[in-house]
Amino acid sequence: MTGLRLIVGLGNPGPEHARTRHNAGFWFVDALAERLGGRFGLESKLFGETCKVHVGGEAVWLLKPATFMNLSGKSVTAALRYWKIEPEQALLAHDELDLPPGAARLKFDGGHGGQNGLRDTIRLLGHARFHRLRIGIGHPGHKDRVTPWVLGRPGQADEACIHRAIDDAIDVLPLAVAGDFNEAMKRLHTSKE
Repeated sequence: MTGLRLIVGLGNPGPEHARTRHNAGFWFVDALAERLGGRFGLESKLFGETCKVHVGGEAVWLLKPATFMNLSGKSVTAALRYWKIEPEQALLAHDELDLPPGAARLKFDGGHGGQNGLRDTIRLLGHARFHRLRIGIGHPGHKDRVTPWVLGRPGQADEACIHRAIDDAIDVLPLAVAGDFNEAMKRLHTSKE
C-alpha cells in the first residue's frame, strides 16, 4: 500500500473555534507543522491553508480547510485534484466522540460516524477509501448534548490528554507516511500505561 502524501486537519476556521473539541484535527496538523518547522499560508484555490513538510524524508502536504466543517470536502477534493493525489494517499485527522480524550486511532475506509467533515468528503468523493486519524474527545453521554459538546472547549485535563494523543500520533506518523500502516496502528493503539 502506498504511503501518505496529504494530511488534512478537519476543523472550523476562526479564532472563536480554535480551542473547541471539534478542532482537534486542526490541533493535530498545527502541532505537526510546528514540530517540523512548517508554516501555513492561505491557498485560495484550495479553499484552505496549506504547508509542505517532510515526514521521515518524504514530502507531505498539510491542509486546513477554510470552509466550515460541514463543507470540508470542497477543500479536500480540490487539494487531491490539484496535487494529483489519490484519496488512498490522504489522511484526515478529526475529532472522535466514540474515543476518550487521550486516545487516537488510525483507520482506513468506513462510515462517517456522524462527523460532518467526513460526511461531506465521502459525499463528494463518492467513497470513503481514505485514512483517518480519530482523535478522542469523549462523549457528553447523551446525543442531544453532542453539538454543544463538540463546539465547546475541553477542560484542562481533557485538553492535556488530547494533546498527548496528538503527540503519540505524530510519533508514529513516519511509519504511516512510508506506507507501514499496520505497524503505525500497532504502536499507536497499544496503550502506554
